[in-house]
Amino acid sequence: MKKLISAFALVPLVAVALAACGGGDGESGSALPTGSDRAQLDPAEFTTSIDNPYWPMTPGSRWVYSETDPDGDMKVVVTVTDETKQIANGIEAVVVHDVVSQDGDPVEITDDWYAQDADGNVWYLGEKTAEYENGKVVTHEGSFEAGVDGAEAGVVMPAGPEPGLEYRQESTLRARPRTSPP
Repeated sequence: MKKLISAFALVPLVAVALAACGGGDGESGSALPTGSDRAQLDPAEFTTSIDNPYWPMTPGSRWVYSETDPDGDMKVVVTVTDETKQIANGIEAVVVHDVVSQDGDPVEITDDWYAQDADGNVWYLGEKTAEYENGKVVTHEGSFEAGVDGAEAGVVMPAGPEPGLEYRQESTLRARPRTSPP
């Protein structure tokens, strides 16, 4: 089964567009990770209170998207939960529940894990994903947790996005790093 691209993959593109219109201060604080560089993260510098102005994640926030796929239209419902998860790298993360469905049947259900650093960058710390066919889980491929089996955290939303800013969104040993657009 083809791995679905999360609705959150569009968030950095929107942020770059917003920054190009002004409103970003151009500062992103500490150096953001690129490629397969190891991120040196201090859990004491992170919070589950995500208030980045480009992508705040208040518990209870919910976004609903329509996704067009060659196999048919899908509905994507993303909900920021009040749950947290202790990530293997020591950071406590917010759990964001993401459900992709087609004709009311689940296609993919994912819990994504995010935290914000002291500079305001929102970090993507992993995901637990389940892909479905005919109502049954067929794979957990794509699941990863920063600090486990070489997986690295990445930035999903810089504090000050600007055109040309490059940063890694995620990196695992199984896949090449997914990076922001140049």
